[in-house]
Amino acid sequence: MLPRVPRRLAAGLGRRPGTIPCDGSPEALGWPWRDLSTRDPIRLPKVAVTRMRGDRPRVGAWVLRSLLSLGLVGVLALAGGFLAFVAEVERAERPSLDGVDGIVAMTGGAQRIGDAIDLLAGGRGKRLLISGVNERTTRDEIIRLNPAQEHWISCCVDLDYRARNTIGNAIETRRWMRRHRFGTIAVVTSSYHMPRTLVELRHALNAGETVIPYPVVADGLEIDRWWTDPAVTRLLGAEYLKFLVAWLRTRFESDPEQSRFAVLIGRRPPIKIVAERLLNEAN
Repeated sequence: MLPRVPRRLAAGLGRRPGTIPCDGSPEALGWPWRDLSTRDPIRLPKVAVTRMRGDRPRVGAWVLRSLLSLGLVGVLALAGGFLAFVAEVERAERPSLDGVDGIVAMTGGAQRIGDAIDLLAGGRGKRLLISGVNERTTRDEIIRLNPAQEHWISCCVDLDYRARNTIGNAIETRRWMRRHRFGTIAVVTSSYHMPRTLVELRHALNAGETVIPYPVVADGLEIDRWWTDPAVTRLLGAEYLKFLVAWLRTRFESDPEQSRFAVLIGRRPPIKIVAERLLNEAN
């Protein structure tokens, strides 16, 4: 005896392909009616299709908005830091240097060296270190450029030929301070170079060793109107980026003399080996 088939199912099975159920609904069995003789795919409900098509664009748009927001925050933070950096450079003042043991001048401008020698001649410090001197520059050349200070240059000025960059300046300054047992020094360099110099020196020195900044403003450099001069803007922007790199680097290393980052940044060690004649010229 054959099993009984429900009436609604029997009615559907007895219908010819392509016809519509008697109740006028194309979904008599819960899914769209189709001709079994064709290979058309079964149509999914419209709600499911809409969700599948809409999820990916929605996720992609959220990721794009997040990246744009992070980028905007980064740009604003960088711009705000630059303005703070420029304001710090503008506020730089020359303090009293009473009681300093020595003076360190960073090369890079004749005015720095002249001001540092004047400080030494004025009784500010016992000795002067000029750090980062070019190998072709001799003591006689410095005397020729500063003839009125020949006595001080001959007796109390040390020349550093080994430092290649600001990291090297800090290393050589530390060695010089400890060789002469100095506890407090004045550092002479350009006002825009001073923030990075202080980062490097304070990283290299111990807590009991003190650095007093003595900034020099180059003639013709109008930092208070930096936005009107593209050259000054580029100079400050480049120095600001170098300052950020130095600040970040010093957060992750303990000693600049053992720093791999210093070698990578400068593409060579910050201290170089010099000829014996230069070592004799230095002291």
